Amino acid sequence: MWNLNQFKNNIAVITENGEKITYEQLNKYCRELTDQIGKRCLVFNLCKNEIGSLVGYIGFLNAGIVPVMLKADLDDELLSECINTYKPDFLHVPLDIAQKFKDCEKVYTHLDYALLKTPYNNVFELNDELALLLTTSGSTGSPKLVRQSYKNIRANTASIIKYLEIDEKERAITTLPMNYTYGISIINTHLMAGASLVLTEKGLMQKEFWQQLKESEATSFGGVPYTYEMLDRLRFFRMQLPFLTTLTQAGGKLAPVLHEKFAKWAQENNKKFVVMYGQTEATARMSYLPPEKAVEKYGSMGIAIPGGKFSLIDVNGIDITEPETVGELVYEGDNVTLGYAENGTDLKKGDERGGKLVTGDMAKFDKDGFFYIVGRKKRFLKIFGNRVNLDETERMIKSNFSNIDCACCGKDDMMSIFLTDSVYNERVLNFMTLKTGLNRAAFKIHDIDEIPKNEAGKTLYKELEQYYA
Repeated sequence: MWNLNQFKNNIAVITENGEKITYEQLNKYCRELTDQIGKRCLVFNLCKNEIGSLVGYIGFLNAGIVPVMLKADLDDELLSECINTYKPDFLHVPLDIAQKFKDCEKVYTHLDYALLKTPYNNVFELNDELALLLTTSGSTGSPKLVRQSYKNIRANTASIIKYLEIDEKERAITTLPMNYTYGISIINTHLMAGASLVLTEKGLMQKEFWQQLKESEATSFGGVPYTYEMLDRLRFFRMQLPFLTTLTQAGGKLAPVLHEKFAKWAQENNKKFVVMYGQTEATARMSYLPPEKAVEKYGSMGIAIPGGKFSLIDVNGIDITEPETVGELVYEGDNVTLGYAENGTDLKKGDERGGKLVTGDMAKFDKDGFFYIVGRKKRFLKIFGNRVNLDETERMIKSNFSNIDCACCGKDDMMSIFLTDSVYNERVLNFMTLKTGLNRAAFKIHDIDEIPKNEAGKTLYKELEQYYA
């Protein structure tokens, strides 16, 4: 997958303690690890944004070993369910939790990670094209996995490098988890281009993160909408970060008011702000908004990535050709993944999608061919006969009440609005009544300390069902 020795003297990784690891050293670490396995098989890589985890991921793919990328702190019960379902030959885990796996034998330790041999030996057949298994962004603990091929990863990586113009001088800091498709795409692209990764487990709210970003002179980072909501509250625009040249955003639609704000800041400060759209089912990215269009087309997810193609279909599956007409978004490209796996026997399956993905997102395009996400196909409620888009109501609230986080869900004829500050309850209720023209009885406000989110910053709507089910 990566010819690491092509850039052997370049710095591949800068760790939290400031250690600089060259591509040559990274290649050596990877080979030493995978030599302990010596065969094509399934491995669970329990991820942190640390060098041990990275060496596992890069080494496994380069050696034809298939990793399942899971977060290191995944709930024990969910992890056990995944292990029982897929029966991996090895586990690659942080050293400090290795003792939890009583029925495994520790065969190798390196870089604060341990390679553990499970009782299983090639229980399930692996398709020759299968390269990587990831959980879908909405089900981080589910045994349902996305099957990515070597072709998928190569195609998407090459495309992203092209439109982001990534070269050897770039230095990306890891603001996203390694088991998340967006986080992995940043790793893939930067190592393919001979650039550097700044590994950190620290979050935006920690001063150590900003200290590391400054000391390493990181040139870029990526974030989901929640990341940019936090940056806005942290007074990011006042920070002096001359070396930071590129900010990317994906993982959900950014509120248009924030999109415009960051786009204007980037334009005024000679930076690039690039909004993108993607799904794990399409390896990572499907669209990007060229940075020179960021202000003019704020709110848009942009155009298809190089090598990709978009279309819209109506409820009957007929192509939509008129601008400003909402339909379901369909994507075609070499990065469309093979399909899902829900059990071990699915790992031998080939390509079930044929390069075409019906995304489940509702979108429209303007007269210039730029696409705009309207919402998820299933994120609608019928309220007193009116079809209401829950994603749109969330964006309206966040755009008009910037000091609170919110989530909208519920049942037909009753929308539940979850707010993190009760001071705004009445104002939000009045606002929604005015904006939608619906009776106050259509809305129920719930006070909640924090909106539940996964590690990628996406709202966990399932966890809110207990309040209204």
